Amino acid sequence: QSTWGSQNNIMFPSSDQITGLPQSSKSYLNSGTTRTLSPIVTGTSVLGIKYEGGVLLAADTLASYGSLARFKNVQRVHKVNKSTIIGAGGEISDYQYIQALLKDITIDDESFGDGHTLSPSEIHNFLTRVLYNRRCKFNPLWNVVVVAGFDQGKSYLGYVDMVGTSFSDDYIVTGMGAYMALPMLRAAYRPGLTYDEARKILEDALKVLFYRDCRTINKFNFARVDATGVTIDEPVILETNWEVARV
Repeated sequence: QSTWGSQNNIMFPSSDQITGLPQSSKSYLNSGTTRTLSPIVTGTSVLGIKYEGGVLLAADTLASYGSLARFKNVQRVHKVNKSTIIGAGGEISDYQYIQALLKDITIDDESFGDGHTLSPSEIHNFLTRVLYNRRCKFNPLWNVVVVAGFDQGKSYLGYVDMVGTSFSDDYIVTGMGAYMALPMLRAAYRPGLTYDEARKILEDALKVLFYRDCRTINKFNFARVDATGVTIDEPVILETNWEVARV
């Protein structure tokens, strides 16, 4: 008796054929929700300083894959709107997620067409709430973000880290720079700096970080925001000196 067409003769595809995954991967699919326990592709220090009539940020263009200097043309300072820029260190994929969030709220803000835009302090507060919320879910965004802006004739410079700690100051340094470059900015900063003076201070600090921090390279983006808007310069290479010191 023929069994052709009967239910027992139908060939159903296996789960491996459907998912394209080997048998050993099934335990991963059933492992439940996971969290990022350590960042993979990371950026290091971001430096920011106020000057007369604006704020200047700087960051190198390296994204390290663990200890490997893998991606050497990654921009870590970006424009948010006409009065605000941000720079970030830490996990690059999390920073890309933050950029997407900021793009969404900027589009929503502009869609009202009322002539008003989010101020630097409002964006700083928004990021503080986002990062603290993710920390409370035990699923933090592994970033330290610097927010710089110029609005209504006033400069703004703020900091927020992966657990939601935030503050504003006249100069801010993140990453390894908090140990090596911050003392240099403390010694050099004074109210009323010109743009050229602020740039020289950051360049000197970046050189020290290039000498001492094995997660940076000698290629940097400078970004400034002032009454004319946002300007992000092309990457620059700073002149360094590797001669043996003589007493």
